[in-house]
Amino acid sequence: MSSDPGFGFRLPPASSASIPPEARGLARDEVRMAVARPSAITHARVRDLPAHLRPGDLLVVNTSATLPAAVDLVRHGSPTTVHFSTELDDGSWVLELRQPDASGPALPAPGEVLRLPGGVRLRVDRPHPAGQARLWRAVPLPAVPPAAYLAEHGRPIRYRHVDGEWPLASLQNVYADRPGSAEMPSAGRPLTEALLTRLMAAGVPVVPVVLDAGVSSQEARESPQPERFTVPAVTARLVNSTLHAGRRVVAVGTTVVRALESARAGGRVVPTAGWTALVLGPTRPARVVGGLLTGLHEPDASHLGLLEAVAGRALVDRAYAEVTAVTDPSYLWHEYGDSMLLLP
Repeated sequence: MSSDPGFGFRLPPASSASIPPEARGLARDEVRMAVARPSAITHARVRDLPAHLRPGDLLVVNTSATLPAAVDLVRHGSPTTVHFSTELDDGSWVLELRQPDASGPALPAPGEVLRLPGGVRLRVDRPHPAGQARLWRAVPLPAVPPAAYLAEHGRPIRYRHVDGEWPLASLQNVYADRPGSAEMPSAGRPLTEALLTRLMAAGVPVVPVVLDAGVSSQEARESPQPERFTVPAVTARLVNSTLHAGRRVVAVGTTVVRALESARAGGRVVPTAGWTALVLGPTRPARVVGGLLTGLHEPDASHLGLLEAVAGRALVDRAYAEVTAVTDPSYLWHEYGDSMLLLP
């Protein structure tokens, strides 16, 4: 999902969504949605989604729920924070250690022991994956399932662009099922139960995949890390029948695109569970997904390359030129912000 240089748009002033839309007097599905087709870029609300899809299209959502993935501790006499990213197959954790002032990642030492609340220690091992220094493998002592531990001792990861502290429920999609994501698969946040019902009544089935999203990239154009995912048999079957019928598979979020494209084999999507290191972009376009509902990404975000893989560079450029030109008021970025529907 890494992006090529050249996404040169600039965010308008005050374009970060600093509080949830509900705190601004809006329902979740009342946030704005730019609809980008080759013929035109139009403006709507997410609740208008049924009007922009066709009967027989398939909407695919990521049902991974958000963990309270930040744990506060004391290191070298100073308060600091660990961000849990994912659990590996051997029970070890992948984590990001933060600077005491929360300005960015800190560099732990191999063999260092981090003492967490509740009597759990994390023995730092080595960078994971190799070749970078932001994420580290650590062994919990004693062995403990991260979801249960974090439910008791964790809190939601906080972002500098957000004012105040908001409960974990504000970072959950209404269809979220099994806790596994360090950060919210936020493209689905505007989808309400009522909107999902209207979509299905309009002939647009909604089916699940699971991809446990790790902590967000801290570096410009840093490629995504390996992530655990599952594409169930029923989803694979409906994706294949939708494509065979000449209809669109529309992903809700870049995590869904990554999961579906990772499950493609022999020209079909097959039931799959495991890890994906797939990087989508201009040299590896999407072959399954034909539409994408997504949040708005910053100019150096790696996710822009994935948008290009689905919709093509020209349409992505035109769509971002349009939304950044709207300034009264501006479209809003980040997990509490507005949306974009790409229909190439």
